[in-house]
Amino acid sequence: MSTSALIQVGELARLLAASPSDRVDRPVLLDVRFRMSGPTGRQEFERAHIPGASYVDLNTELATIRLDGVGGRHPMPTVETFTAAMRAAGVLMSRPVVAYDDWASLPASRLWWMLRHLGFLDVRVLDGGLAAWTGAGQHSESGPGSPEVGDFSPSSPGAGHLLEAAQANEYAGRRLLLDARPADRFRGENETIDPVAGHIPGAFSAPALANLAPDGRFLPAGELADRLRSLATPRAADRSGAGPASEASAGPAATRAIGTYCGSGVQATHLALALSVAGICDETDVYIGSWSDWITDPVHRVEVGPS
Repeated sequence: MSTSALIQVGELARLLAASPSDRVDRPVLLDVRFRMSGPTGRQEFERAHIPGASYVDLNTELATIRLDGVGGRHPMPTVETFTAAMRAAGVLMSRPVVAYDDWASLPASRLWWMLRHLGFLDVRVLDGGLAAWTGAGQHSESGPGSPEVGDFSPSSPGAGHLLEAAQANEYAGRRLLLDARPADRFRGENETIDPVAGHIPGAFSAPALANLAPDGRFLPAGELADRLRSLATPRAADRSGAGPASEASAGPAATRAIGTYCGSGVQATHLALALSVAGICDETDVYIGSWSDWITDPVHRVEVGPS
């Protein structure tokens, strides 16, 4: 199993070109293209995808639908639904998985976190996604794909806990809860998706997409670590009551547990991926229901403005 949460195009190309005798190292490729509005990414997948990939739909296989709105816009699916989806996509317990998309690695990070949460740790995200693959001159193929039947089997404990609203509230008050949405939405400005603006009181703003370079790849690990630690330093120091030279002032690296959330549990997993790449936290806990779930309960307080 690789120790890196990301895989680069060159390494992936080498693994896919391996001889049949090295099949155990050949990754299962999962294409998780998705759009906030409009049809799924399946049509785009069938037009062109990385050779050998299978399509996974975020809406129906990485989430479920609840008419009461509880659980947010992308509630967690049942373990049975997710297991069936992974087996249909050809996920084998004996082979690594590489997930990719064409949307800043957001849907791919959701799949990355869910697999790890359910005990499958040998999974990575293609840094830069499909654009990096095609930009490097690598080939693609068309068609619906024809994965073999997988044998994915969830296990416990995995990496990272699934937080409910009450636990997220505890993280905001006593631990460290990071809000992965853009900073203006955190402050309650320019909210165009959810009916209520603001953030969970006590949370700290850490926009997920700011962890990417302009080409869609993640920032270098050292730069990510410096950025994420600097964002949370005031909060960690404030909670400890210690001075700037203390261990608490080191930010997330010195925090026993880190929780993330966003609007609907996608950018939150992207931030979890960045924390792993940075070497800060490899088992981030995620409030998948996120802000879209939080606001369904009128008991939950709402805060606006900066952290």
